[in-house]
Amino acid sequence: MHVTFQLAPEIEAALRAAAAAAGLADAADFKPDVRTAEARHGDFQANGVLGYAKARKLNPRAVAEQLVAALPADLRADCDVTIAGPGFINFSLKPDVLLAWLRQFATAPALRTAAAAAHAGQTWVVDYSSPNTAKQMHVGHLRSAVIGEAICRLLEFTGAKVVRDNHLGDWGTQFGKLIYGYKRWADPAALAADAIEELERLYKLGHNATPDGSPELDVARAELVKLQQGDPENVALWQTFSDVSLAAFQKIYDRLGIRFDHNLGESFYNGHVERIYRELTETGLAQESEGALVVFHPEHPRFKTQPFIVRKADGASNYASTDLATAAYRAEHFKADGVVVVTDFRQADHFEQLYLTVRKWFAAKNYRLPELHHVTFGAVTGEDGKALKTRSGDVIRLKALLDEAEDRAFAIVTEKNPDLPENERREIARTVGIGAVQYADLSQNRSSNYVFSWDKMLALDGNTAPYLLYAVARIHSIFRKAGAAPGDAAAESAATAPETAAEISLARKLTKFPDAVRLAGESLRPHFLGLYLYELAGEYSSFNNADKVLVDEPAVRARRLLLCARTLLLLETGLGLLGLRTLTRM
Repeated sequence: MHVTFQLAPEIEAALRAAAAAAGLADAADFKPDVRTAEARHGDFQANGVLGYAKARKLNPRAVAEQLVAALPADLRADCDVTIAGPGFINFSLKPDVLLAWLRQFATAPALRTAAAAAHAGQTWVVDYSSPNTAKQMHVGHLRSAVIGEAICRLLEFTGAKVVRDNHLGDWGTQFGKLIYGYKRWADPAALAADAIEELERLYKLGHNATPDGSPELDVARAELVKLQQGDPENVALWQTFSDVSLAAFQKIYDRLGIRFDHNLGESFYNGHVERIYRELTETGLAQESEGALVVFHPEHPRFKTQPFIVRKADGASNYASTDLATAAYRAEHFKADGVVVVTDFRQADHFEQLYLTVRKWFAAKNYRLPELHHVTFGAVTGEDGKALKTRSGDVIRLKALLDEAEDRAFAIVTEKNPDLPENERREIARTVGIGAVQYADLSQNRSSNYVFSWDKMLALDGNTAPYLLYAVARIHSIFRKAGAAPGDAAAESAATAPETAAEISLARKLTKFPDAVRLAGESLRPHFLGLYLYELAGEYSSFNNADKVLVDEPAVRARRLLLCARTLLLLETGLGLLGLRTLTRM
C-alpha cells in the first residue's frame, strides 16, 4: 500500500484477490464491503463476509480466517489484521505506515490523488443558486448557493471537470408587468442608487396596476408579446434588467466565494423548445390533451394520471419545456457525464417527471444520457420552527443576513480582542461571520430542515465554523512559536513514527480524509466532510492537550510538528472544499 495509499480501495482489492486465492465458492461474487471502522475496531472493517457466508450456508468466521490467511504479505506487513465477532475483518495501520502516509500527503495536490473518485476525468454540470432576475436574493436562496458551490468543489477535488451553471429565472409573464411599470414610474435616481431595489418597486406597481380582466393587463401582455417578438426597445429594457440583476447577484456571490462559468437562464432556451415539441411527438412520448402537449408516465404510481405538461394549451412554453431543452443542451454542448440540479424539496415532483421524460426521450432518440441528480434540501426556519422572516413579516434579504453575520462576529471579536486594529477585526469578522452562515448550512444533512440560530452558529464550541477556524488559528500560532512554516520539510525531517496513544489516534484520523471527501462527493452530501473536520479538530485538541508539541527532543518535536502541519493542511483544505475561507490569527 506504500504506492498509492488508496487505503480502503486497496484493502478491498486485496480481499477480492484473497477470495480467489483461497478458492472460495463463487469468489468473483464476493463483495468485501470495506468501510471506515469505529476507532476501537481499527482503521477499516470488511463487513461483506457475513452476507456472503450466510447466502452459501458457510461458517462466516471460517471464511474470514481463510481470507486473512490468503491476504498478500505486503498488506499484512502494513496492517494488524484481526477477526471480530462472526467474521468482521478489522485492519489497523501500523505506526510506520502512518508516518509514510503523513510524509506522502504533504500538499493539497497529493491529497487529490488519494481522494480521486469514480467520476474522475468526467465532465459534470452543476446547476445551483438560480435566482429570478429583477428581484433581490433572499434567505431562501442561501442553501442552493452554498450547497451547490460545495458540491462543485468536492467534484473538482475528486477529479471531475465541473461546469458551474446559474440557470436564471429571466423570462416569463412577470416581465410584461415590469416593463409596464418601468415605462410609467421609473425613477432614474433610484435606478442609479440601487437598481434592483427600484426594479422590485416597479414590478409591484406594475402588478398592482394590472388586475385580472383589466385593460391595463392587456397592455402589460402586449408589452410581453413585443419582448417575445424581439421589439428593440423592450429587448433593450430586458437586457438592462438582466445586467443590473447579475451585477447585484455577483456582489452576494463574491461574499460567499462563488463564481459561475455560465448564466444560461430560461431565456437562453426559449429558441430551443420547438425541437422538444417535435421530438417528443415524433417518438410518441407526447400527446395532445385538452389543447396542451403532455407526457404521461402510467408506470409510475404517483404520475399515472398526472400529466407532465410540456406546452401549455395557449401554445406557450413553460418550465418543463425549457428544462427539457436545458437537459439536451448540457448533454450535447457540454458533453456532460453527470448533471446535478440543486433546488429545494418542493420541486421534487417536477424533477422526477422531468428525468423520467428525459430518460425515455434520450433512449428513443439514442442520445447519450448523463447521470441525472436532483439534489434537494430542506427549509431554513427560525427558532420558532416557522419560516425565517423579519419582524415585519417580510422575507429576509440575503445581503441583510450576511451584513448581520459580519456585524455580530465583529462584536464578538472586539469583545475578545479589543487591542487588535479595527481593520484586522473587520477582516476576521468577515471570515468568521460569513463562514458561520455557510457552515451552519453545510454541517446539516441537506435533506433536513435546520434552525437558524445566531448563538449556535457563532459559538466557539460545538460543530461550528468559529470552532474549526479557531483550531486552524491555534495551529498557526504553534508554528509561529516554533519559528517554522507549516509543511517545512526541515522541521519534519527528523520525525519518527507516532508513538503515544494521542499521536497514533490523530494520525489514524488524518488518513481518513480522502474517504470523507469521496463519501461527501459521491453522495453529494457535504455534511459528511463537515462531520469529519469537526471530529478531526476534536482529535487534534485531545492530542494537543495530551502531548506538548514544542519539546526539546528533536525527533519528538519533529513528529508532533508533522502531525500539526498535516492537521492544518487537512482542515484548511477541507474548509476550502466547503467554500469557507480560513484565518492565521483569530
